[in-house]
Amino acid sequence: MKTSSQKVTKLSKKTLSDKKDKMLIGCQEWCALPKLHLPAIKAKVDTGAKTSALHASDIKPFHRQGELFVHFMVHPLQRNTLKEQLCTALVIDQRLVMNTGGQKEQRYVILTTIELGGLSWEIEVSLTNRESLAFRMLLGRDALKGHSLINPGRTFIQGRFTPTQLKALYR
Repeated sequence: MKTSSQKVTKLSKKTLSDKKDKMLIGCQEWCALPKLHLPAIKAKVDTGAKTSALHASDIKPFHRQGELFVHFMVHPLQRNTLKEQLCTALVIDQRLVMNTGGQKEQRYVILTTIELGGLSWEIEVSLTNRESLAFRMLLGRDALKGHSLINPGRTFIQGRFTPTQLKALYR
């Protein structure tokens, strides 16, 4: 008969081996979205959200060679409307998503590359207006699955940008 302490030891060994392949991140991190020409954007890690979300305004759908695309504007730095980036992306889906206020809204979903902690991988991102929210980007659990372990008590484990560095990135 196994005791509960033996079960915990067995689970701990498995968890330790899983940690080797994953980066440690905090509840807030700086990341980049190079395909959208966004070299730095502050993101809130939210494992309660399935899909990641990016602040986007002036979303305009259009068709190119029979496929649906969107043009949209991103103000990547919070409380700074002077810095803006026009982005274009292929729409991979349109989904009904529950927003922060608990309301359902139809959103365009795009596929893009994220860079975080020296790694890069593809993630799905829904486009929505996050103007009134503290973060321009929300990283949902699907984007982090298989790549990250989260320490909710820490922030910016993968590094910070100074105002001077941000100014240089967004000339």
